[in-house]
Amino acid sequence: MTGASRRSAHGRIKSSSSSSGGDSLRYPPRIRRGGKGKELVSIGAFKSNLKILVGLMLLGIAIIYFVINRIVVSHESQRQPPRVITPFPAPKLMDLSMFQGEHKESLYWGTYRPHVYFGVRARTPESLVAGLMWLGVKDEMYVMRHFCENSDDLSSFGWREHNGRDFGRQELVENDMILETSFVKSKGDDGSFGYGGDWSVRIDVKNKGLSGDAKRSAHLFFYLADEGGSVLNLGRDALDFQGSSLLVSGSREDVGDWQIHLRSENQLETHYSGFKTPHIYNLSDLVQRNLALQARKFGRLQLSDTSEDSSNIYVFQISGKLPFTIDIPFVSGIRGESSNVEKRLTSLTGLPLSDLLRKKHREFDAKFTECFNISEEHDSETVRVGKTAMANMIGGIGYFYGQSKIYPESGDNHLLYWPAELYTAVPSRPFFPRGFLWDEGFHQLLIWRWDFRMTLDIVGHWLDLLNIDGWIPREQILGAEALSKVPEEFVVQYPSNGNPPTLFLVIRDLIDGIKTEKFIASEKDEILSFLERASVRLDAWFQWFNTSQTGKERGSYFWHGRDNTTTRELNPKTLSSGLDDYPRASHPSEDERHVDLRCWMYLAADCMHSITELLGKDDKFSKEDYNSTATLLSNFDLLNQMHYDKDHGAYFDFGNHTEKVKLVWKEVISENGHLSRQLVRKTSGKPKLRLVPQVGYVSFFPFMSRIIPAESPILEKQLDLISNRSILWSDYGLVSLAKTSSMYMKRNTEHDAPYWRGPIWMNMNYMILSSLHHYSTVDGPYSDKARAIYKELRSNLIRNVVRNYYETGYIWEQYDQDKGTGKGTRLFTGWSALTLLIMSEEYPIF
Repeated sequence: MTGASRRSAHGRIKSSSSSSGGDSLRYPPRIRRGGKGKELVSIGAFKSNLKILVGLMLLGIAIIYFVINRIVVSHESQRQPPRVITPFPAPKLMDLSMFQGEHKESLYWGTYRPHVYFGVRARTPESLVAGLMWLGVKDEMYVMRHFCENSDDLSSFGWREHNGRDFGRQELVENDMILETSFVKSKGDDGSFGYGGDWSVRIDVKNKGLSGDAKRSAHLFFYLADEGGSVLNLGRDALDFQGSSLLVSGSREDVGDWQIHLRSENQLETHYSGFKTPHIYNLSDLVQRNLALQARKFGRLQLSDTSEDSSNIYVFQISGKLPFTIDIPFVSGIRGESSNVEKRLTSLTGLPLSDLLRKKHREFDAKFTECFNISEEHDSETVRVGKTAMANMIGGIGYFYGQSKIYPESGDNHLLYWPAELYTAVPSRPFFPRGFLWDEGFHQLLIWRWDFRMTLDIVGHWLDLLNIDGWIPREQILGAEALSKVPEEFVVQYPSNGNPPTLFLVIRDLIDGIKTEKFIASEKDEILSFLERASVRLDAWFQWFNTSQTGKERGSYFWHGRDNTTTRELNPKTLSSGLDDYPRASHPSEDERHVDLRCWMYLAADCMHSITELLGKDDKFSKEDYNSTATLLSNFDLLNQMHYDKDHGAYFDFGNHTEKVKLVWKEVISENGHLSRQLVRKTSGKPKLRLVPQVGYVSFFPFMSRIIPAESPILEKQLDLISNRSILWSDYGLVSLAKTSSMYMKRNTEHDAPYWRGPIWMNMNYMILSSLHHYSTVDGPYSDKARAIYKELRSNLIRNVVRNYYETGYIWEQYDQDKGTGKGTRLFTGWSALTLLIMSEEYPIF
């Protein structure tokens, strides 16, 4: 109606205009009183213009509303953080009552600084921090030992005993000197202690292999720092050591008034220096500069006995002839005379401390025997390595606080994740002293058998890092100290990239423990309470994988993050898979199908199905969806269609691939005109969509997942591949890539030595060994064959790790494919500590 009226009025105006010589085109028609017909035309025109005017007004109001609304929305969106740095909207696991009270307080203080040779801190941001440095000798020059470094070339170092809560004993062996550091906590029942109780450090410094006449001096540097910048008070007798002295004191909201003392029966010389700095990661540099200045001025190797105004760090130099012993007790919650400070100091020094440490040693041995059923087949030397693996795994747990750096999918600048804390076991104190997501699942297979509450605590911290999309940054570099150890290019995390969801390994292992009644009723209730709250986060994590990492074919997945533009890598790395340079399709594309990720997703779906069954979560979660996904991914026929190669008898990735690639030297001219040579990739064959013919660890994920039926001839072919000396078998363990592979032991770039292209890795050997054990115990035509391979592989792995430990003093990151010697970083007591589970024949259900 409106449109018709407007057209009708417009026609009348136009007719009138044409009869009046065109003036009506410039002026609106006037309403006339005389002449009915003309009056109608004028009134109609007026109504039409009125409607147009009203329409324009409404349109203007709409435009203004739209603009204002956009401004408001834009303003709101600026106030809201991007999704990638928005926390998952669910109650935190660490707020559960099971992680409060006695549990939380018992874990408050600990050796949670794995990146230094010895350090103590509390599980709180801006903690009091204690640590040890000493002067070592290298190339006939003094060097400061503080941060764990492979380049320090210590003969051996690491925890010999550690229970994770209130006791640890460590040995550090350098040249002709042995330092033994012991840490123990104490908490009375009279309420006179501060939160977390008291603790004490004993440091024994001994000669190594020298006669009593050949005594040398040692210079230790023990420090205490307040990360929050609070001023510390220097003890009045810090310079006049007569067997006992108050070093420093202070007050904090968490522990109240506190003191730290030094006691020793040996003749010692002490000096100090105080610093005011917001950071402690450069503390060793400050100490060395102070010493160098004193040496130049006075020719003495001693600290200056001075302090800066409002010092928040004090370093105490303790020097003496070997051997000597010092005790450094910390007492908290001091409230005048009622706190019995002297009594508490006495209980944490001298003979009472010796008695307490012996008691803790006996308790550690007893618990080790209880937790790990190491059979009589192992001699005392092998058992000692098992204890070392356990102690270093537990002693390698750290506490970190900070913000991850995230690179958004759009934009040039990184974003900061929300401030977060992380309690986690680290893979290696010298080289990887931070949290790694896919390592953590393997760590917890060992730790939960020692203390399942610690495992729940660690897994809870990781799951609380979940963002609103269900993503967890795979590498956690939190805080200034952690950042100081990592090259800048590896700091920023990418939200499109995942990491193997190995936390499902330990969760399903715990569920299996409930089903097999490994836990008493109260322990079972704690685990169920944890899973009740964790299930929503685990579901979001699962859904992130199940949507962001899917391939083009139903039931296929591929690891995102491969570089399809690189010209420098022989085979573009797949860092998100955890297997780094393991060869995948030569030309990355979205057509890829990665068999290992498919199997990880099977584990995740099956674990989520088990959780929903255990909790009776039918209403809240779709048990059928998890079950259908697990059923799809365990479909043997579909798996074979997508990934099985009959000619090789192996499972492979699928993608755009050619074997005709190599690295060649090429001369290039840089921007400043200099000529140089670079290794660049040259492809001489056209890639095509196909299975990627690389036999190695990835090929055995269906075997590790136990998808292969026990009666299938394919199982026999898998066993043949595993035991073939020309392919994967060695006398030291299974190599990571077949010796017949075109990529075997090939460098990926000029500077990247082969990593997952031959060396022996303990985590994958453990998983393959686990499935060999499984297939040796189920009915099938190949059980005897699996059993024989299992026994020999297990023996080879244990013997080689033990041999290397006694030859080198360390458990290693990986082992040489030809000689079995330790490779990579040493003191790698992350998943290499799984050797202990191999000794005790404890395996997960994959």
